Amino acid sequence: MKQPVKWQRSFRYAYEGVKYALATQRNMKFHFFAALVILALALFFGLPKTDILFILLAVTLMIVTELINTAVEKAVDLAMPDLHPLAKIAKDVAAASVLVTAAFAAVTGMIVFYDPIERLIQTGRAGGHPITAGTVWILLSLVILTVIVVQTRFSSKGNGVKPSLLTAVAFAVAALIACRVQDTLVALLGFLLAVVLLLALHDKRKRPFGSLLLGAVLGGFITVLAYYLYPM
Repeated sequence: MKQPVKWQRSFRYAYEGVKYALATQRNMKFHFFAALVILALALFFGLPKTDILFILLAVTLMIVTELINTAVEKAVDLAMPDLHPLAKIAKDVAAASVLVTAAFAAVTGMIVFYDPIERLIQTGRAGGHPITAGTVWILLSLVILTVIVVQTRFSSKGNGVKPSLLTAVAFAVAALIACRVQDTLVALLGFLLAVVLLLALHDKRKRPFGSLLLGAVLGGFITVLAYYLYPM
């Protein structure tokens, strides 16, 4: 059997490294998912070439630093299986590189997407209805009841579909803020808080990211749909 040439082996080994990181590292899965969403939004908004280049740079740096972080962790574990202060420093510094890159990616996304999202929110707000205090509680109750029905209807069949109630409420509140306020920055800050809650639940409670994301989608979608359809 003919052996692959050197450059072909290099590509194969590199591809295996990406597959390993994606299969075993929770953060890498999140980064890949976030990259897909961001690139889809870039196509949806029709961003100019310069903005797309900045997005590709941020996505590439994010994935590369996560790969390097994984490599450093495994190398340190191999060289120093027991706890050691220098091993901790190596892992912490590698993780810090991921954090710095994530901050750069977040700032890049906020700058690039701010104007398109502001236009989208302003256009959507013009076609909606005014929101009263009573309507807020009706919408939140609708979101809560829907999530509970989905949890009890599908989880009993063993398919694991259990949307998070907390993230559903958080994104419903963020959507209500976006529909109610005139300042787009305030609306985006509301969604930022909802995302922070989602990440905190994922990190502290070890909740499956899919259930948290499903809850977020249900909460935001139901609220926005009711905002446009219900004559408030």
